Amino acid sequence: MPAKTAYRLCPQAIFLPPRFEVYRAVSAQIMAIFKSITPLVEPLSLDEAFLDITSSARDFQEAVQLARTIKERIREETGLTASAGVSFNKLLSKLGSDAHKPDGLTLITPEQAPAFLDALPVEKFFGVGKVTAAALRKHGILTGVDLSR
Repeated sequence: MPAKTAYRLCPQAIFLPPRFEVYRAVSAQIMAIFKSITPLVEPLSLDEAFLDITSSARDFQEAVQLARTIKERIREETGLTASAGVSFNKLLSKLGSDAHKPDGLTLITPEQAPAFLDALPVEKFFGVGKVTAAALRKHGILTGVDLSR
């Protein structure tokens, strides 16, 4: 929620200034954890990235175990929780990571992907913002299955 909205809803709230130097320092810690697992790290934000672990994990079971290890290290080294999505492509990995925040781990295999996408509300698709979601809803497109039709 934007601070402007929060202030409107709760004018008696106390707003603290952001501590960007702390955010950057913790981000560096998290990125170092990622890079200790694989050099193939594509950052998305201060605390989020795509990791290509295809050379480290032979199958989804090993990939899930690596994700657990990363989540544990983040908790131990920063005190923060982390969500992870494990899948066979970046889009599904991102959707999986978002599916069970703030401390989830979601595996989406090729066999599970169609059902996962079919049930997903359109506004949850990576890259679909409020305006696009509203336009889709206006045309009766509410979920992935509607979109695929």
